[in-house]
Amino acid sequence: MDVVAGEIFDGTLVIADGMIRSVERGGDVPDRYLLPGLIDAHVHIESSLLLPTEFARLAVVHGSVGAVSDPHEIANVAGIEGVRFMLRNAARTPFHFCFGAPSCVPATPFESSGAVLGLPEMETLLAMPEIGYLAEMMNYPGVIHHDPLVHAKLELARRFGKPVDGHAPGLRGSEAEQYAWGGITTDHECFSLEEAREKIGYGMQILIREGSSARNFEALAPLLSSHPGQVMFCSDDKHPDDLLHGHMDSLVRRGIAAGYDPLAVLRACTLNPVRHYRLKAGLLQPGDPADYIVTDNLADLTILTTVINGVVVAEHGRSLLPTLDEAPINSFETSPITTEQLRVPCRPGLLNVIEACDGELITGWLRLEPTVRQGEVVSDPERDLLKMMVLNRHAVSQPAVAFIRGFGLLKGALASTVAHDSHNIICVGTSDAAMTEAINLLIESKGGIAVLHDGERLLLPLPVGGLMSGGDGYRVAARYQQLNSRARELGCRLAAPFMTLSFMALLVIPNLKLSDRGLFDSRSGEFTDLFTEEFQQEPR
Repeated sequence: MDVVAGEIFDGTLVIADGMIRSVERGGDVPDRYLLPGLIDAHVHIESSLLLPTEFARLAVVHGSVGAVSDPHEIANVAGIEGVRFMLRNAARTPFHFCFGAPSCVPATPFESSGAVLGLPEMETLLAMPEIGYLAEMMNYPGVIHHDPLVHAKLELARRFGKPVDGHAPGLRGSEAEQYAWGGITTDHECFSLEEAREKIGYGMQILIREGSSARNFEALAPLLSSHPGQVMFCSDDKHPDDLLHGHMDSLVRRGIAAGYDPLAVLRACTLNPVRHYRLKAGLLQPGDPADYIVTDNLADLTILTTVINGVVVAEHGRSLLPTLDEAPINSFETSPITTEQLRVPCRPGLLNVIEACDGELITGWLRLEPTVRQGEVVSDPERDLLKMMVLNRHAVSQPAVAFIRGFGLLKGALASTVAHDSHNIICVGTSDAAMTEAINLLIESKGGIAVLHDGERLLLPLPVGGLMSGGDGYRVAARYQQLNSRARELGCRLAAPFMTLSFMALLVIPNLKLSDRGLFDSRSGEFTDLFTEEFQQEPR
């Protein structure tokens, strides 16, 4: 299939030294389709809990040959050295990675990250040929209101001739237009068709996202008919267990099954991202790298073979890429805590309580009567009112404590060092003792995901930045599934317990979140007290 010319025809590839020398039309050809390898137009590799080499090892099974990756998770932990780590590791696989320079590290000034990327670091990164773009500009108010630092970063991207990714959920009208005029070329955060069409009108490309945490395909798929040249497919976040079952191939199948033109569907994860980001991945054209997939039909899109640079990297559901060892990089400077540090003395008034919503990044904001024992506010599993904590892992400090509803946990504690965006230690539990044990287990292991209950200690170690395993992806996926299953056995009602937990510290998403510095009102951009007087105005 020629996605450039928009044709499907019988033909033969002539390949030499990993490159396509010619495409010869006609002849007696087998009943197979050759398609360009698939591209994920926006993903945070760290969310897979895998190194880039291991992410590639699993993704090629699904016909993927490249990914546009924003390494801002590792950058929040280890700064520019974290980005360099990702580049070094990615260079060890034939998979076509295109990394961006993270534009917002830290994401807000209201949390403690392991590093800061200022203008000198941004200039260093954007000058590197391995860096293909300025990664998602989450600070859209800074773009609109001409924040000097934000516009200096945008000017650096212009100077080095590299595109700028956007991140502006729900931004409409004149503000969206100003955002685009600032040099923003994409947005993967649109959640309505009207918003997406409006942003296309301002010159932006729209990334249709279908990942582990956020899913917008259903709402945005009509763009494949109305604006096929202005859309790309992406996953944004792909957890290891989900990566076992599919990647961009799932979106291609879904788009074709919904009746959209197969060429338009395939261009959204081949031609469009390759051209926009100037990727090295091939498109089945003479002179291109020999990157392609073999399938026996376009409906089921069974990936028979995946080829990168003329070499078979996956065949019949089996990856042929090896698992590679890599010396870890990390930032972990905190000390073990005691149960005394989690105590919450009772004060007059109601509790400001975070409400976790299954499958949503947005949280609710409740005001509830506390459960008090011996003068202390405690977790109350029967009311689904649990204590939550965030601890700065980049320096010794006191934990921030709040309360949350929606997890449904009846026993034990859940803890993780994957906590967007600064990736401090986050924990929710039914008792201070269980929470303390879970937190200290992660401190001892220098990162990971844990379930603790009555002497049981289940741990997925994440020694690389507290974010990635460094081990075999299939084993990581199995362990991650085990932890999620055990959390549900302990009463958690959420479909993805650890995914939800990881976003409870994401301050840029409303309404109420917890950073290592305290309870935060994301709408006002200010910290708020754990207790509130009953007569005060209801929260937004």
